[in-house]
Amino acid sequence: MSRAEQPSRRTVLAAAVAAAVAGSAGPATALGDATDAEPDEAAARQVDNHAWTTYSDWRAGMAKGTRAVAGSRPGVVIGTPAGTTAYTDPHTGTTATWEYATWTAPVHKLTVPSTEVIASWNAHTPAGTWIQIELQGTYSDGTATPWYVMGRWAAGDGDIKRTSVDDQTDDKSTIWTDTFAIDDPSTGLRLASYRLRLTLYRRPGAKNTPTVWRLGAMGSDVPDRFTVPASTPGLARELDVPRYSQEIHSGQYPEYDNGGEAWCSPTSSQMIIEYWGGRLTAEQLAWVDPSYADPQVCHAARYTYDHQYAGCGNWPFNAAYAATFKDLQGVVTRLGSLTELETLIAAGIPAITSQSFLKEELTGAGYGTSGHLMTVIGFTAEGDVIANDPASPSDAAVRRVYKRREWENIWLRTKRYNASGKVVSGTGGVCYLYFPACPTPRQREALAAVGVR
Repeated sequence: MSRAEQPSRRTVLAAAVAAAVAGSAGPATALGDATDAEPDEAAARQVDNHAWTTYSDWRAGMAKGTRAVAGSRPGVVIGTPAGTTAYTDPHTGTTATWEYATWTAPVHKLTVPSTEVIASWNAHTPAGTWIQIELQGTYSDGTATPWYVMGRWAAGDGDIKRTSVDDQTDDKSTIWTDTFAIDDPSTGLRLASYRLRLTLYRRPGAKNTPTVWRLGAMGSDVPDRFTVPASTPGLARELDVPRYSQEIHSGQYPEYDNGGEAWCSPTSSQMIIEYWGGRLTAEQLAWVDPSYADPQVCHAARYTYDHQYAGCGNWPFNAAYAATFKDLQGVVTRLGSLTELETLIAAGIPAITSQSFLKEELTGAGYGTSGHLMTVIGFTAEGDVIANDPASPSDAAVRRVYKRREWENIWLRTKRYNASGKVVSGTGGVCYLYFPACPTPRQREALAAVGVR
């Protein structure tokens, strides 16, 4: 896709739901036993997902003022700060001085020379701290990218406003909110390798520190395609995932992307977080109007909100929000088939998927969208997709069953026609995966099978 054709991530990810579905689908009946599915090997070669998570990983990076910490969840923290710097928050106009320290990962050579790269991170940022994530890479022609900012992030919003950074390009690649993208893949140019840099910030003289437990990136080279091959059903299982509607929040807290109408991503995130046992306390929810149902969805919207993108659909920000809950990890990746999704469901791991479609392309949805997130929670005995679709008029109506062939095509394609007949992009199998910090052997095996470790 040329740069001229590349839409903004605002266009791609905005949950532009044309209409909500009336009515609800019934609960699942008897389901067969879960079976392990083999991942699509050809699809797996289109994605490289690499992360630094172990004590050895953190020791292997280049530290300037940071130090590695061991334990059940190893990470990197501020040791002796490297210095101080001033940061002017573009969304408040406030300038403050911060101590900082950096950690730079070793160069990672991509097994899949990539047209796109998306970073993910999991961190704890107590009050008075925040982090910045940057990427610098080498192209297949031997030249280097600049250091690109992939996010300025804090779990809260009292110190800085978490934000992506626009207008980053070197005329070979561009950052589209949270995604590094080669401007014109048809030239054959690819990103061959990259390194990531963390900068950890805190108030001068403070003793507290951010802790980063996971840092990584997903590189991919998914070919342009309007259709994908049909997969063969291999699993019948449904996971018991809570159901939340974004639509019941329409008009609530419009300062966070016009309220619930655009909250498909945080609503989906909250569903899976609670599936894994993540809960918000009454104190955390005290800011929400007590007359609002499902206040945790309002909370998720506020704490995934990207102040530059002006929305809640920043993919890594959602994964990072999930990891603020005890013993959870979150990553952004791409999968290559419904077979890979079946592998995860068989191990008890649901997924949040990104797709766009016309109303007539997905039977039973009742709407069309230029970008929408929903939660895949299982498969019927016939192989159809069971999804918790937040674009539903009520919590009770959230569970849907979508035709397998229709659903896998709208999720995995990279090209589609919009309502005006114009060729626009599809997300090519993007999904968020949230899973325990200490996965079971079966969960670990399933994640490894789809390239996540």
